[in-house]
Amino acid sequence: MHDEQRDDSLALTQLRARLAGGLVRIRLSKTDLASRAGLGRTTVSEAFQSGGPVPSAQTVAALASALKLPVEELQVLRRAAVGGGERPGPGRPIGEWGPHDLEVHPAGDAAADTTGAAGGRALPGYVRRRHDRVLADAVRSVKTGYSRIVVLVGSSSTGKTRACWEAVQPLADEKWRLWHPFDPTRAEAALEDLHRVQSRTVVWLNEAQHYLGDRVAGERIAAAVHTLLTAPECSPVLVLGTLWPEYAARYTVLPPPGGEDPHSRVRELLAGHTVSVPDTFDRHALASAAALALGGDRLLADALTRASVDGRVTQDLAGARELLNRYMHATPAARAVLQAAMDARRLGVGLHLPQAFLTEAAVDYLTDTDYDHLTEDWAEQVFAELAEPVHGKQAPLRRTTPRPRRRPPAPSSRAHTPPALPSGPLFRLADYLEQHGRTTRRHLCPDSSFWHAAHTHLTQPDDLDNLAQAALYRHRLQWAYHLRQMAAEHGSPAALYQLAEIQEQTGDPDAAHHLYRQAAEHGHSHALYRLAVIRQEAGDAAGAEALAMRAAEYGDSQALHGLAVIRQEAGDAAGAEALAILAADHGNHQALHQLTEKREQTGDPESAETTARFAADHGYPYTLYFLAAMREEAGDRKSAETLARLAADFNSTHALSFLAEKRQEAGDQKSAEDLYRRAAELGSAHALLALAAIREETGDHKGVEDLHRLAADQGNSDALYRLAIRRQEAGDMAGAEALAWQASGHGNAHAPRRLAMMREHAGDHDGAEALAREAAYRGNPEVLRGVAEMREEAGDHESAEDLYRLAAKRGSTTALYRLSMMREEAGDRDGAEVLARQVADRGNSDALYRLALRREQAGDRDAAEVLARQAADYGRVSKQGSVLTRMWPQGLDPDGTPTPSWR
Repeated sequence: MHDEQRDDSLALTQLRARLAGGLVRIRLSKTDLASRAGLGRTTVSEAFQSGGPVPSAQTVAALASALKLPVEELQVLRRAAVGGGERPGPGRPIGEWGPHDLEVHPAGDAAADTTGAAGGRALPGYVRRRHDRVLADAVRSVKTGYSRIVVLVGSSSTGKTRACWEAVQPLADEKWRLWHPFDPTRAEAALEDLHRVQSRTVVWLNEAQHYLGDRVAGERIAAAVHTLLTAPECSPVLVLGTLWPEYAARYTVLPPPGGEDPHSRVRELLAGHTVSVPDTFDRHALASAAALALGGDRLLADALTRASVDGRVTQDLAGARELLNRYMHATPAARAVLQAAMDARRLGVGLHLPQAFLTEAAVDYLTDTDYDHLTEDWAEQVFAELAEPVHGKQAPLRRTTPRPRRRPPAPSSRAHTPPALPSGPLFRLADYLEQHGRTTRRHLCPDSSFWHAAHTHLTQPDDLDNLAQAALYRHRLQWAYHLRQMAAEHGSPAALYQLAEIQEQTGDPDAAHHLYRQAAEHGHSHALYRLAVIRQEAGDAAGAEALAMRAAEYGDSQALHGLAVIRQEAGDAAGAEALAILAADHGNHQALHQLTEKREQTGDPESAETTARFAADHGYPYTLYFLAAMREEAGDRKSAETLARLAADFNSTHALSFLAEKRQEAGDQKSAEDLYRRAAELGSAHALLALAAIREETGDHKGVEDLHRLAADQGNSDALYRLAIRRQEAGDMAGAEALAWQASGHGNAHAPRRLAMMREHAGDHDGAEALAREAAYRGNPEVLRGVAEMREEAGDHESAEDLYRLAAKRGSTTALYRLSMMREEAGDRDGAEVLARQVADRGNSDALYRLALRREQAGDRDAAEVLARQAADYGRVSKQGSVLTRMWPQGLDPDGTPTPSWR
């Protein structure tokens, strides 16, 4: 241990010596260095001070850049100074992982593969594509001390996981660790240990829907990942994830006004950090693959004999071609089972499909002739046929055994016992066939036997919940009702809660109370909140508080918050404050914040200040600043500054900026800059922009740009956009575009669009279109759509259609929607319908609903019904859904015929 400490001390001494030498060489004072590096004077002083703490990775990176010293060499010394005495966080060294351990698909025929190492499988040569450059940039960034996240979005077997594997190999030489949260479930493992992740760790979130899409933990995982990425003490870390496009679309789409927003934190996390992986190799990638094949890569050479035309090389390597052939040429019964499995997965049933369910579900997928030819043992023959592996060692439908839970639940887990797995054999559909089904069958509603088999054989509450919702989305109201009832019988908290809401709305409070209690017993924390409100309204304050505490223990502190508001409005100030403090203890600071605001507004400033101090003591100083701002607005400047100073003592960046503004107003520029720097060191992008404004007044244009870039690194992508606008206004078009692309790279995808639309508005049509086309080439077709909309509004329909078509070709669903509406307005009904179906194929049936509504309004009921059925079969809830209710109030049967009265 003594030797380790001596080595750490030596490394820190060498680091400070290198920094001091750089300072002497460029002849700067530490104050000037702090200004140049965008750091606080205290931070810089401590970095040079003998006996001071080891500077952070960001501090070392900023100083190295300002002093023109090699960043990575200094980071190596810093890491050595931190030392090896820390207890390692989750994960193990990258070099100890094999690619297949991390779910890289095996390639080729295992039996013929003699090139792999013992116990392993050889990988084909790797062909780098556009997304690999983004990954490489992220790796270079983390090497210099900055945390990064990249999520690759692409279809199954397109090389996403392999790309991540290749990207992290340079970090293996740097002794980085890699953590793949997996056991007992991916979501549970991630949630349990994300807070333990240490610096220089790759967090491997392959198939990220299992983490971010988890209905219980997804939002909390997203919040924990965000905290990890922004925590200075953890930097640098690299978070890598993969997603299929449909999951990425689900998590990033904005909810309708007033609608639920189940993925708000996930959407914030992914914004600006997803990278598309194409399904096919372009000509450059194919040429690189051919060169590797000529150099002796037998796996690539074999794949190119089949995939050189369509470019689907990675899918071929993973066995996709043979899987598709097996599906297309399967016996009718086997194909029916696969189609039932595809429908089950695309409608939300879990990975493990019961054999009894698949057998019964497949019946209506057969023609009458094929059904008559079934033998008694047809099911056994089919499952044996589909279990035979294809090239790539994948089976179309393989038997699987779910992993058992190996650890007791964490204290915060639900109190009820998880539902038992269904009896009998379970099967898993091959990933590629699953995605093939999602693409080719998305316009189909499953047959009656599918819904009946689900109702009879499925027992997992989540599966039944998802199918009930899928039936509702498809206007199959009768099946939605029965599946929701079945989900409730199997203990689905969501189904029980929904049924309770219905009973409450229809005036049966006793039945609602019973169902809320059942939902609460199965872990639905919001049901506990509803019960708490019912108890509070009945005058049982103690009982209400006990239920709210139980909800908080399950992770939902909103119940405590809600009760605090109720008690405050009832005049119970002490009770409200006690509950607000309890809510803060469970991480909900909004209760104290709202209580502070209420007390200030009702003329109780002393109580408001006391509550704000409680909030600060519980780690939320923003309430103190908020109260200061209220006092400032009311004209009580003295009290406002006192409160802001107190908030600043708690490192509130808002308060520091507030005080800085006051110093500026008083003419004390030096104090203002010091306060802004302190706020900037705590992560305030606003403070950086304020410093940039000060620099701009002094003519330090480079300093202004550096500070805007630092603000962008801290998440404020508008900073670079503002610079871009100034450049454009100054006539520097190239500089403006460069900054807009940088802003886009930092998560502001709207920056190029705004720039292009400014040019279009100014009459620079060629410049606007050129910028829009470049944006589309870079993966942002919405810029083209924005310019097209302006041209459509200006009456230039021909040019608008051209741009809409190009944007649609590059992936803009909204552009395709607008094209459909333009064709309809031009009288081209057939063209409008074709385009509307293409929009629906991309996951948005609104265009079909809109056309159905237009046909209905025009008196063409038959055409309206055809389009409305098509929209319903696609299964997406739409604000135009009232068309379905008006046409078929009892719903539709699976075959699309109106359901007879059943309610």
